[in-house]
Amino acid sequence: MLEESTAKKLSPAAARRLRREMKTVRVMIGMYCHDCHGSRRGRLCADCQQLWEYARRRVAHCRFRDDKPTCAKCPIHCYRPDRRERIRQVMRHAGPRMIWRHPLLAIYHLLDGRRKPPASTPPTRS
Repeated sequence: MLEESTAKKLSPAAARRLRREMKTVRVMIGMYCHDCHGSRRGRLCADCQQLWEYARRRVAHCRFRDDKPTCAKCPIHCYRPDRRERIRQVMRHAGPRMIWRHPLLAIYHLLDGRRKPPASTPPTRS
């Protein structure tokens, strides 16, 4: 999930949090796909697979690195508008159900959401 080169550049705590955030997004997309598109658990339809790959790349290459807030609180919207709307639909559907299906991920996601976004935007990564 988290590319080796990205993980090496992060502190251990930030790398763990990033892996957990990726897992949370993957689980939420999976729940949405299963409930709304009828896919089998653990599998994604083609559209949801594309959304997952896009979201994974966005999270892995976040310019905030160690200080990364949750995407909902981020001052920079790196998702394209159409993808942002899709992920919003996924979150609206899966968010309330997470506490019942994946309580630990839900609690961590709520705690991560309380992190304050960085005051300034970091320079773009090359």
